[in-house]
Parts: sequence; C-alpha cells; structure tokens
Amino acid sequence: MQPITITVYGAEEKCASCIHLPSALETKEWLEAAVNRKFPDYDITFKYCDIEAPLSEEEKDFSMKILDDEYFYPLVVINGEVAGEGNPKLPAIYKIIEAQL
Repeated sequence: MQPITITVYGAEEKCASCIHLPSALETKEWLEAAVNRKFPDYDITFKYCDIEAPLSEEEKDFSMKILDDEYFYPLVVINGEVAGEGNPKLPAIYKIIEAQL
C-alpha cells in the first residue's frame, strides 16, 4: 500500500465564486478531520499549498493552473490526481482514496 498525500491548494483571499464557502485552509482542516475519521488506520498525509508560494514542481504546476483559471480553489489533489475543486465533495474524495488503498 502506497502512502497517500492529500494536498489542498488555495490562497488567503477566497476566489470570487467561493465567497460563501470555507477558505482553502479551512477546507484542508475539515477534510483532514473527515478523512481521518473514515480511514483511521491508514497513512494519509495532508498538506496545504499557498498558490502564491508553491514549493515543489508539482505544487508549482497546479498553482499555475489555478492562476491560469484552469481550476478553482480550493483544489484537492490526491497523489497527483485532482479529486475536487471549489467545493470538494467527500464521496468523490473517499472514492479516490479507496482506489489507492
């Protein structure tokens, strides 16, 4: 079983279409709590990436795609696979996690 890394991309300022939704950082915290409840016995790592300060090449790539309006943020990426954007849905995220376990 490979380790699973879930990265939530976002910025301090909410995107225009996400005004009434939680911030990207709040989304990461909510997602972490929900996923850890559903999969308590698995090695799942959570990261937050500020799209204005990406660190790795993958983070730079996804951040540029968000800045170029290819994706909305918060963008949820699981091991390099886009799992949700804007207002991510838990069932879709759980399905991708289960496929990788």
